Amino acid sequence: MNEPLQRAEWFVWLTARALEQHRFAHHFLGGSADAVEAALAGYAHADGGFGYALEPDLRGPVPEPLSAAFALRVLDEIGRCDEIRVKRLLSHFEDLSAPDGGLPARYPAQRTYPSASAVPPDPERAGALLSTGTIVGLLRRNGIRHPWLDRAEEFCWDAVERLDDTHPYEVESAVTFLDSAADRGRARAAARRLGELVRDRELVLLDPDRPEDYPVAPGYAPGEHHLPHDFAPAPGSLAASWFSEHELRRSLDFLADQQEPDGGWPIRWPEWAPGTRLEWRPIVTIDALLALRAHGRG
Repeated sequence: MNEPLQRAEWFVWLTARALEQHRFAHHFLGGSADAVEAALAGYAHADGGFGYALEPDLRGPVPEPLSAAFALRVLDEIGRCDEIRVKRLLSHFEDLSAPDGGLPARYPAQRTYPSASAVPPDPERAGALLSTGTIVGLLRRNGIRHPWLDRAEEFCWDAVERLDDTHPYEVESAVTFLDSAADRGRARAAARRLGELVRDRELVLLDPDRPEDYPVAPGYAPGEHHLPHDFAPAPGSLAASWFSEHELRRSLDFLADQQEPDGGWPIRWPEWAPGTRLEWRPIVTIDALLALRAHGRG
């Protein structure tokens, strides 16, 4: 194992939840996908959704769309996102989707549990690309078919092609959707427009040495910039075409240099409650290692 990976391994064993320990072992140590899936099951809700702070900024047992998106990412990365495993989750989406066919970013609160203020519950229950784009993209990537998914896909197309006043996390979700869309010509056209929007609105930090020259998106914390590798964590993503080879290389250099002395990577958003930073750092550490490896850097 290379030295950065050894340091990251120590950090994960020292600090991570069981789920991230098993994810790290699966990706980098030949560990079992069964163990990852068993750890993920501890966050499953009786109605098919996922809660219990699987997404660390959403505390409490209540299932949320962003927690379901997290679960699907895990299933996708271990090759377990199939029709049998997501059947109950799709029924959950069908029961709780918005009238416009999408999923809210947060379900309306039936009881208040602690959560980050950045994404409050939506009393209007309108569909949000932030949650729906990632979920639809991951399901389509794995060949899932379902009537709810057809309606949600149309919601995503409409939302992506109308996107104007946006922010980096929403763009990331749109890219996940477009990367797996069946209509590749339409996806490439939408991605070109979205890439122009990202650059024109300065939603991406192109020079990591001069962050002061780039604005932070409204509502984001100071220093909460997004770099090219955040939009294109793998070279096959449509978002990779938004950036020159030099821009991507500089972004990946910056990512590699962000590893801290304890072996983990930092988070770029506020720690709003005890423990959230500790839970997030192993997650972003695994994400950093996977992005570097995907781009041939690890």
